[in-house]
Amino acid sequence: MIPFIELKKEYAEIQGEISQAIQRVCESGWFILGEEVKIFEEEFSRYIGTKHGIGVNSGSDALFLAIKVLGIGSGDEVITVSHTFISTVDAIVRNGAVPVFVDIDPGTYCIDTSKIEEKITKKTKAILPVHLYGHPADMEPILDISHRYNLFVIEDSCQAHGSEYKGKKVGSIGDAACFSFYPTKNLGAYGDGGMIVTNNEEIAERLKMLMNYGQSKKYYHDFIGVNSRLDEIQAAVLRVKLKHLDEWNEKRKNIAKLYNKLLGDSNVILPIEKDYAKHVYHLFVIRSKNRDELKQYLLKNRIQTQIHYPIPVHKQKAYLNLGYNANLPVTEKISKEILSLPIFSGLKDEEVEYITNIIRGWLRK
Repeated sequence: MIPFIELKKEYAEIQGEISQAIQRVCESGWFILGEEVKIFEEEFSRYIGTKHGIGVNSGSDALFLAIKVLGIGSGDEVITVSHTFISTVDAIVRNGAVPVFVDIDPGTYCIDTSKIEEKITKKTKAILPVHLYGHPADMEPILDISHRYNLFVIEDSCQAHGSEYKGKKVGSIGDAACFSFYPTKNLGAYGDGGMIVTNNEEIAERLKMLMNYGQSKKYYHDFIGVNSRLDEIQAAVLRVKLKHLDEWNEKRKNIAKLYNKLLGDSNVILPIEKDYAKHVYHLFVIRSKNRDELKQYLLKNRIQTQIHYPIPVHKQKAYLNLGYNANLPVTEKISKEILSLPIFSGLKDEEVEYITNIIRGWLRK
């Protein structure tokens, strides 16, 4: 069986470094809000190109707290996409705000920037683009719109560690950006973890309090906060893995090139990489009108695949009940066609060749 992702291979590659890092934390006797978290925040924000990084419990919490710290709440509107993992939209709703859905670009699957301005009202407070699958959203028109209407820009970079837009790392472009360190991400922890990065010192200082019970110092609570902290062991693991991120991203890019070469003359729709983009291929997503049949055929031939995502957020039961349905023809069309093929740094060329041979065999049927 070719797995959709294989984390054990990655661990085997860095096992010694990981063991030393965990041992270092255990021997220190300090497990929450210590030096490992502080140093990782500095290292990761420097890698992204921002002045501040605030480690939190997860990418979902990063999104929730980024919206909250900007004062976005009851009745405010946030423009975003429906073709995303549900936590993007959950973060808006959990703050009491209203998600306003915009359709996606049919090539990149990121927000269609030509459709943003028509959705802006007096209640709009922010635009929340998602750098989906590792490809950056087109940020220049988003920033232009945000400046003209005085809106915040929050980047959902949870799938785009190391991705670049016109030479700048995603996450360094908006008012704040959110990353997930879920184990399957390009930079993944051995548990949950997340981070918010920003160049705004005031936002950063308030986030440090917000994620730790609203404390200005221990037992002094200036406002109602939450408990959302990146722990020391996860920070130590992530410090090790950050050193390998660019190398692993390059391996993903080479795997994507091989997929594209071997499937280039087939009739499946392959992912694109815009001129302004550096794609890090968190996922390699193809499209086929007979997606479900292809998925079953690949599984029959011992190849695991996934669908990211089969039901758009605006069609989810929870959001229909809240009245957040929308007319998004591109989103709804591609959700029936997309299929994510295996991609991870340890995937072998011969495995990619086998996968593509199986796909081409299915296409000839």
